[in-house]
Amino acid sequence: MTAVARMAVLDARTVAPYRYQGLLVFALGTLVFANKPTLLPLVLVFFFTSQFAPYPFNVADKADLETLYGVLPLPRRSVLYGHYAWAVTLFAATASVSAALAMFFARARAVPFSGDALITALTLAWALFAVTIAIQFPLLVWFGYTRAGVLGVVLPLAVVVGAVYRLHLTMPSTQVWRPALWIAGVIALVASAAVAVAVDRSRAGASRSKSHATKFRSR
Repeated sequence: MTAVARMAVLDARTVAPYRYQGLLVFALGTLVFANKPTLLPLVLVFFFTSQFAPYPFNVADKADLETLYGVLPLPRRSVLYGHYAWAVTLFAATASVSAALAMFFARARAVPFSGDALITALTLAWALFAVTIAIQFPLLVWFGYTRAGVLGVVLPLAVVVGAVYRLHLTMPSTQVWRPALWIAGVIALVASAAVAVAVDRSRAGASRSKSHATKFRSR
């Protein structure tokens, strides 16, 4: 198992105590949108995946896990990449389950829902997820979950809503953009991971400078 994979597994274990809260949100979203299978993947990805994926940062703030991360035999970059790997894995799991649920509810309620519509819904869910995580994670690395939690939710949502409004996006109109949206999502996450690494280095440098200044004053 690679260092990044080990970190992703650690993230999964870190948030395990919160699994019942996450499953409750998942179940509520499923019940509310059971009669709208086209929207189900979007809703579950936003209200479950995009909100639950940053939870390792929340736990790290509460339990001071940065100290643990510092002594792990893992490069700091692998720790950060592991957070992204955990988020993508969570998206894949949510997308798979939501797709199965959407098809089930569509058949049970005799709602027209083709495979093409499902692919479009999953594509939009991926784009929403990628934008949210790409913005959230660098903010969480720099500010921490406590200070960046609300901004990390509001800012990506504002970006998505603004894009939908300005581009007049609808489910049918986004079909021609499906390949581009998948590629753009990958690029956004890769760029975000690079920014997170740079931000982490900058923060670590600032922390060391502050520590040296404090020691100098105490002499």
